[in-house]
Amino acid sequence: MADALPFALLDDPEQLATYNGWSEQVYRDLLEFQAGRMSHAELDAKYLYRTTILTLDMTGFTSSCFEGRQAAAFLRILNVQKVCIPVLHDHDTTLVRAFADDLVALFDDPGKALDAAIEIHRRIELFNSSGLATDNPAYCSIGIGFGDVYKIGPNLSMGDEMNRSSKLGEDTARGAETLVTENLRGALLHRKDVMFEPVTHDDILFPYFRVSRRQAGG
Repeated sequence: MADALPFALLDDPEQLATYNGWSEQVYRDLLEFQAGRMSHAELDAKYLYRTTILTLDMTGFTSSCFEGRQAAAFLRILNVQKVCIPVLHDHDTTLVRAFADDLVALFDDPGKALDAAIEIHRRIELFNSSGLATDNPAYCSIGIGFGDVYKIGPNLSMGDEMNRSSKLGEDTARGAETLVTENLRGALLHRKDVMFEPVTHDDILFPYFRVSRRQAGG
């Protein structure tokens, strides 16, 4: 028998839910799973599903804040959202969530997620050259994952492919670049209009690929 802890654990699902991590029902189910009253198979059957996760980060927010241009940084976020959110909806996203200078979008169809990423880069480039952008326009770095995740949390997509998508979009991709996981590439190998270039990075422990448009006749 484990020794009793010298402090109390917070195990009230209603109170835990007030901190906006997960819903009260998710906390109840996880506490049941932890106690052995819900099986792994039952948890999977209730929450696990397949989706495509697109994670978008905007370049330059941190540097703008360091330079004392916080209000200008907010306008850059606003501009990117004004450009990108309509594109996501045009490509049948099932969820869009904005947080700071990030966007997370879910798609049933991995091909539409990739098409949305390509179109976002195109429109951002047009917007930045239109004269409507700020004096320090933002670009987007995008990561896309595809696979089974848990429909919990504010993004309804907690799990390995969500983590990989976030790592690629937020930490690895550069401005105007789309990086995808091996699962996403595998789902779209039939596409003849795009190329998947393998990339290696010492800090990334999983395979990933840079996406580019294939030139006509290439």
